[in-house]
Amino acid sequence: MPRFSVIVPAHQAQAYLPGCLESVLSQSYDDIEVIAVDDGSPDACGALIDECAARDPRVKAVHLPERAGPGGARTAGAARAGGDYLLFLDADDTLTPHALRAIADRLKETGDPDVLVHGSEWVRRDGRVESGTAPLRLTEQGPAPFRLEDRPGLLRGPGAARDTVCRREFAEREGLSFPAGRHAETAWTCPLLMAAESIATLDRVCVHHRRHRPGSAPGPLGRGDFDVFAQYDRVFAFIGQRPELAVWRPVLFRRMVDHVSALFTGPGRLPRGTHAEFLLLARAHYRRHRTPGTPVPLASRLRHTLVRFGLHRTFRLLRLGTAVHARLGKAATRTARTVRAGLLRLHYRVQLRLPLRADLAVFAAHGGRGYGCNPGALEQAFRTFAPHIRTAVVADPAHHHTVPPGPRRLTPGTAAYWTALARSAYLVHNADPADNTGPDRRLVKRRGQVVVQTQQGTPLKHMGLDLLERPAAAGGTGVDELLARVGTWDYVLSANRHATLTWERVHPGRYTTLEYGQPRNDAFQTATAQDVARLRACLGVPEGSVAILYAPTYRDYRRTQRPHLDLERLVHSLGPRFVVLARAHHRQGGPLAPAAERIIDVSGHPGVEELCLASDALVTDYSSIMFDYANLDRPIVVYADDWEVYRETRGVYFGLRSFPPGAVARSEDELIDIFATGHWRGSRSAQLRARFRERFCPWDDGRAAERVVRRVVLGQTEPLPVVPPGERRPVPSAASSLVRSPLATVPQPAGSPTVTESH
Repeated sequence: MPRFSVIVPAHQAQAYLPGCLESVLSQSYDDIEVIAVDDGSPDACGALIDECAARDPRVKAVHLPERAGPGGARTAGAARAGGDYLLFLDADDTLTPHALRAIADRLKETGDPDVLVHGSEWVRRDGRVESGTAPLRLTEQGPAPFRLEDRPGLLRGPGAARDTVCRREFAEREGLSFPAGRHAETAWTCPLLMAAESIATLDRVCVHHRRHRPGSAPGPLGRGDFDVFAQYDRVFAFIGQRPELAVWRPVLFRRMVDHVSALFTGPGRLPRGTHAEFLLLARAHYRRHRTPGTPVPLASRLRHTLVRFGLHRTFRLLRLGTAVHARLGKAATRTARTVRAGLLRLHYRVQLRLPLRADLAVFAAHGGRGYGCNPGALEQAFRTFAPHIRTAVVADPAHHHTVPPGPRRLTPGTAAYWTALARSAYLVHNADPADNTGPDRRLVKRRGQVVVQTQQGTPLKHMGLDLLERPAAAGGTGVDELLARVGTWDYVLSANRHATLTWERVHPGRYTTLEYGQPRNDAFQTATAQDVARLRACLGVPEGSVAILYAPTYRDYRRTQRPHLDLERLVHSLGPRFVVLARAHHRQGGPLAPAAERIIDVSGHPGVEELCLASDALVTDYSSIMFDYANLDRPIVVYADDWEVYRETRGVYFGLRSFPPGAVARSEDELIDIFATGHWRGSRSAQLRARFRERFCPWDDGRAAERVVRRVVLGQTEPLPVVPPGERRPVPSAASSLVRSPLATVPQPAGSPTVTESH
């Protein structure tokens, strides 16, 4: 008997069905059966199901002679199921990688409950992902399993069948099935949750659901939403047959009113001329199922009143008034923005005619995303070595908290911001000239003004002019615009000779290259063991743990930035001594993994240097963070599962596998194997790291920022002497004192051997 029966009804979904089935059959947990139901589909769904069943014995093909609808097709599939648990997917859904393994583990942890509720996300037509199941409802804190009265909020959710996994024997005992109709899932999930003796949640996105797929709506378009009344009649009848469930009538009643109100007000949901009929039916059902004395929340009273009395004209007038108010508000906002932009441009022109302030320096990191990187390190050095210079930091309001006491905070786009850009003697930033961010995008360079471009690290991937041959990564910036921005620079910082040669070729200009190292890396040589302990405590790293910093780069060639590494599987495989500090790229748009035990999301932490100090090892792919991290002389593991694709689409300056900073893994199994066997901290990895550090970290001895200030501000042309890499003593990691490897008991995964280097 399989653990899971995955039931997939299909009707006119031939373009999506293969991807759905493949996402199930390729799961790392394979104790499954897949019941694919051809719901009388006129396209090739039936043939695709038969082909898949011929290739994989886990697939059972079911062909219905005529269309039964999603509810009938699911019921037909469930009747043939033999698994312990039922899981329902639409033909355009896909399971996320390792979802079934996570579900199976959670079921085992919670003692095989009747129902497990997990997360899902919507996928738009353009591939963008939207939030689905409300994450607060799925938090795994508190006792588990539980009954619905312990977490009543679960009953107020959307209630899609794809969000639940139910025990088959429980569903059969309670007589649960899917009726016909567009809103059949309401008549399934509500009784499912109310009747369950035990419920658990899994705070993880397990299903991606395609939104607004043509032909995805069941039944004929038009009056299909009228079916919602029959479905709630069925649910209330289910409660009527079980007196012990009567306590849920008020919650279900509120859910019904909210549901029908959303259908009534939803644009394009109801055919023209049917709104009055729909609201009259809603009034009848309101009176039929209303529970006397049920308290109605203040925010919902107007909606309940309109449904209760069937005031469809009032409802429509309110909708019209809301729409008119929104349009007028948008028009007024646009006008105000236009006027404000014109006034700010005039203000900037006036400020450009006033004298420069020789005692003012402005610093901007990542286009205003807080205080940090090289500009942040230089701001501190200005206050230390040139205290006569007043400093100001450009930061969006959401990042003002990252700016320490001392410098003035400047909000981008304000009059004070434009005044500072026009009159500061020094402007320090790290904006990429190929991006439409940063002060140099609109900066008018004045005579006597000094602009320092700190760059964002050592280039591995193609930059500047080299990107013009790769439109996907170029961001639409042309040659003239790029060169105009480069023309405003007076100094460019370089971390090594490779960086110098690359920057001067891809960003050609009359600037002076300062081969002084990266100011942000000074902290690696000046930090103490007490600093490391404090940072780990602030981040929540348990004492005695090995902290892995995972910091991948951005993929220009992908529309959606799905995670390349299953962090939950990684920490599960490595054991309880390991935690992962997950740092998403700023263009990622969200965390790398849902919140989980031993996975700490540090994407919002302002200083990546502090994350490096707090960690014991780095796992990255093609991010420039590897060049900085090498200064710490701590283990680095490269996870290069898509190296060939990345190399061809983005372009790289040298073969990472021929000159790696440590062990290189091409798959998750190889990555786990590298840690399980100790290669991550072995002698060979140390040799590779030493060679890498010698080439790319020649000047990062802890005084880079001081060298810049002495040259740019104080005019000292003779730089300070550099401590060679072999003589530096960066602060050791917290785990370096562990005598015995905490990985000795980690089982090694089956698969191809580990890759540590490739020549």
